[in-house]
Amino acid sequence: MFRKGFLGTEFGVVALMLSLMVHSAAGNLKDKKVRAEGKPVLWQQPDNIASRNLLLGPGGEELKPDLSTITFIKEEPGGYSKKYRVRDGSGHEWVAKIGKESQSEAAASRLLWAVGYNTDITYLVPRVTIAGKGTFENVRLEARPENVKRLDEWKWDDNPFIGTPEFQGLKVMMVLLENWDIKDSNNKILQVHKKQTGEDELRYVVSDLGGTLGKTGGIASRSRNKPADFVKAKFVEHVRGNRVELNYNGKRKDLFRDITVDQARWIGGLLSQLSDDQIGDAFRAANYSPQEVQMLTAAIRSRIDELAALSESRSADRH
Repeated sequence: MFRKGFLGTEFGVVALMLSLMVHSAAGNLKDKKVRAEGKPVLWQQPDNIASRNLLLGPGGEELKPDLSTITFIKEEPGGYSKKYRVRDGSGHEWVAKIGKESQSEAAASRLLWAVGYNTDITYLVPRVTIAGKGTFENVRLEARPENVKRLDEWKWDDNPFIGTPEFQGLKVMMVLLENWDIKDSNNKILQVHKKQTGEDELRYVVSDLGGTLGKTGGIASRSRNKPADFVKAKFVEHVRGNRVELNYNGKRKDLFRDITVDQARWIGGLLSQLSDDQIGDAFRAANYSPQEVQMLTAAIRSRIDELAALSESRSADRH
């Protein structure tokens, strides 16, 4: 009798736990759905590309970090570079990336933002002391605003923008910047509340751009933040029919096989509105040397010219 009662009680407890787990899971799914509400946005038409300030980038002057004090909060896991969550003198939180990727990421994000793509807000600090951790040079600070929720990653082969000019243009930009690290875990969806409309936007960003401004390739041949490699790398290979073949040897090569001449020209037309001074400012903001700024600016301009030429000599020679 005692054994039967015990078993009945035990089964009752298990049933209750299973019921609670089901309700909890349903609640979590419901919460996740609520958090993910909003209009998906990858690209927004820039008001005036020729007037964009690439020295300050998307954060402008008003969002620059207060470097009077930088307080360590915690270490951020994952990735190639060492990263710390920190708080600046005004109480705002940032992720500090330390190492070789900091400069390339700060510059690449500005060039993407310049032509309308959503990006994280980043600043390159030439030298900063993080209390309890040390003094570091060329540190990228990436904003963590309170009104922005960082949701799950988005996938290169499954997103709301596949086949659109802006998505195809983003792929061209990845090759133009020599980003060999094309993987879903480098992408984030940012949920941003817009006070003007009272609505939320789901901003799709490539959040980790550290593997840029070198050359694409395998483990032994690729490089990051190496201007000498970047200026030597080939960009446009061929035009076959209405397809543009780009010189890309990084991860996910399959993604770059469906870019048309018109799609490449579209992003080239946006880029061509940038002046050499603006392009140079993206690299000056990332604390490259004057010689490197000149090299990188000339290389970016050459690649933009290649895209513009697709409507002339290259597209005329299709076969």
